[in-house]
Amino acid sequence: MRRPFATLAAALLVGVFAVPASAADGDEDFTIKDPRITESSGLAASRLHPGIYWTHNDSDDGPYIYAVDSRTGETVARLTLTGVGTPRDVEAVSVGPGNRIYVGDIGDNLGGSWPHVWIYELPEPKTLKDQTIRATQYVVKYSDGARDAESLVVHPKTGRVYIVDKNEQGGHLYEGPAELSASGTNVFRPVAAVPDLEATDATLSPDGEHLVVRSYFGAIAYDWNGGKIKRKERLGVPFLGQGESVTYTADGTRIMYGAEGADSSVEGQDVPGGSDSSSGSGSSAAGGKDDDGDGLGGNLKTGAIAVAVACAALLGLRGLRRRK
Repeated sequence: MRRPFATLAAALLVGVFAVPASAADGDEDFTIKDPRITESSGLAASRLHPGIYWTHNDSDDGPYIYAVDSRTGETVARLTLTGVGTPRDVEAVSVGPGNRIYVGDIGDNLGGSWPHVWIYELPEPKTLKDQTIRATQYVVKYSDGARDAESLVVHPKTGRVYIVDKNEQGGHLYEGPAELSASGTNVFRPVAAVPDLEATDATLSPDGEHLVVRSYFGAIAYDWNGGKIKRKERLGVPFLGQGESVTYTADGTRIMYGAEGADSSVEGQDVPGGSDSSSGSGSSAAGGKDDDGDGLGGNLKTGAIAVAVACAALLGLRGLRRRK
């Protein structure tokens, strides 16, 4: 009796948390098939190679980033970075102006104890194949002390780099210098609060007008407003497990969400309002009215209630059967 009950309960959970068909039927949804990628912790849509997404493992993998073809889920290139030290805790990847890739070695699982972290910058290759590319390494410190972070974005117009720190009570958007320096320390300063969620990744729309910050189970959308971000709404996200990554598609029409784990899925949803963020439009709610909590949109709350009701009904049925 226990096994069938557990199986049915699991099926109910899958059904409740499944993404609506309109959000999951897009051509760019895919599964990362590379057995080397088991901790995909960042995601960035290539603008040079349509349909290609850059990702990387969380830690203990080496100086590598992977180009994954969304049409097949297969890795079409692994880049080995030289000119940098041994990566410590790579947590984010972003594509900036001029098809420059920025890799954020910015995690600090020791609770913000490392005196500095690093950002690596490299040119996106014109040909996708396994190759070694020299990167520039930047030393990063925060003006208000060391901290853990998993979210890095590069403004698509100015090239300025921003970091969102990770904190259970909410963090801040940190702004880097106008230009990063490879010869000195780059100090990042807080410019805006990012409350109500524990940030695991962030993404800027291709036009630079909208910011999305995600947590393990939800996301919040902002108007960029020149870096003085204005909160717009909470977004419901597909339930994929440990949610670690997010990126706008290259055309700005969808937001793609990813997770850690072997054979992890990447699923997208239309941008708020279903408009094209590459033209700066679209700001209506996608996940219902704004609410409090760690990124839990109305769809997840409703799903949790449904699970509770369904499980209660199943337990009742089991009780009736025992009394017969």
